[in-house]
Amino acid sequence: MSAPFLAKWFDTLDGGSPDDILDMIAPDFRFSIVFGTGGEAARDFAGGREAMEGYLRQREKGVLTHHVLSASTVGSDELVLGQARRGGKFESTFVAAARLDDSGQVVGLMIGRSPEFDIEA
Repeated sequence: MSAPFLAKWFDTLDGGSPDDILDMIAPDFRFSIVFGTGGEAARDFAGGREAMEGYLRQREKGVLTHHVLSASTVGSDELVLGQARRGGKFESTFVAAARLDDSGQVVGLMIGRSPEFDIEA
């Protein structure tokens, strides 16, 4: 099983030009990234293209890498479970779900992450 769109999304996000993910989103794109920071604290980045541009501006670049541990595709939906790592060491576990349109662009994206749970531990 695989999720080729989300694999490309995270590869792009981790690469030298993370803003290139903006080319992967549909005109009516919407998203939510619930970014847990531990100790019951979390931030929800949500909205459309403009909100994603804001998220990308505040994000650390070239620091975290995403490692997909399992993935599946059901129709136009892709789902992944993975880890974000800093310098090769566990930072957080994440789940992501993307709904794609007929042209292969993402119209809906939900990502949740938590440093409190290491799926590999």
